[in-house]
Amino acid sequence: MGIFTFFASFLFYACLSASPASVFPKDFMERYHILNREERQIIENHGTEYPGTGAYNLTREPGVYICKRCDAPLFLSSQKFISQCGWPSFDGEIDGAVERRPDPDGERTEILCHRCHAHLGHVFQGEWITEKNIRHCVNSLSLRFIPAMTEEGYERALFAGGCFWGVEYYMKALPGIIRTGVGFIGGTTVNPAYEEVCTGKTGHAEVVEVVFDPHKTDFETVAKLFFEIHDPSQKMRQGPDIGSQYRSAIFYLTEEQKETALELIEKLRRQHIQAATEIVPAGPFYPAEDYHQDYYGKNGQEPYCHKKTIRF
Repeated sequence: MGIFTFFASFLFYACLSASPASVFPKDFMERYHILNREERQIIENHGTEYPGTGAYNLTREPGVYICKRCDAPLFLSSQKFISQCGWPSFDGEIDGAVERRPDPDGERTEILCHRCHAHLGHVFQGEWITEKNIRHCVNSLSLRFIPAMTEEGYERALFAGGCFWGVEYYMKALPGIIRTGVGFIGGTTVNPAYEEVCTGKTGHAEVVEVVFDPHKTDFETVAKLFFEIHDPSQKMRQGPDIGSQYRSAIFYLTEEQKETALELIEKLRRQHIQAATEIVPAGPFYPAEDYHQDYYGKNGQEPYCHKKTIRF
């Protein structure tokens, strides 16, 4: 072993054993999750996991697949199919989420996360496995799955409509709701804190996670209430609260949630209500600090910036 090789190996293993804060710059840690050795081999070194070994090879549950490094939504479960190739396969992608470029082998087309350029896998056409005639062959280690359903069989929904205190106050009272929680979603940094989100620089929205029993209510009913407890025509604000963190948005977890949300916006349009509500795929839900949870319930107060207006 040459002296250069020795020191290179020493530095490599020293970085693995060091704390993340001592290895990665602050802005890197704010934007990306720190990966383990196996994940780095795939995502950063453009490797390939062994076929049939990935966690998502055969999964069929509804939800959203996101980039493991930067949280960007990449694929919907409705785009996933079992190809028997040994890797998760998708015959579509979320618009603008995946970047393509010629693979160094000169034969294949590599796919990467558009936001952070994490290596995902390769894309193939001409196989006619599905009607769309396309197969995104993706490494499970490049992905993280955001489920639409809980382990108990309840459905999850994510709504942003201004200050999350007020949205949660009204959502909790709807029949069929199992539980709610407030937090952050939709930004370009990971693990955000409330103070960071308040700057408007992380891109996150204040959001309420609603978990409901699909045997007692449905997504349409919950979404109708959402549109009635805030002013969906306001852009990047809600009442006295101004900023992108207070924008109106529905972060959908399934194609069905997306279609229902768009149908409701069309119904509002026919009432001459021009909704500014964003309908976008969900990423991870980051819970807010404990003192934000059930804020009005804890304090015995009522919202100052939300009120119910019948629209449907």
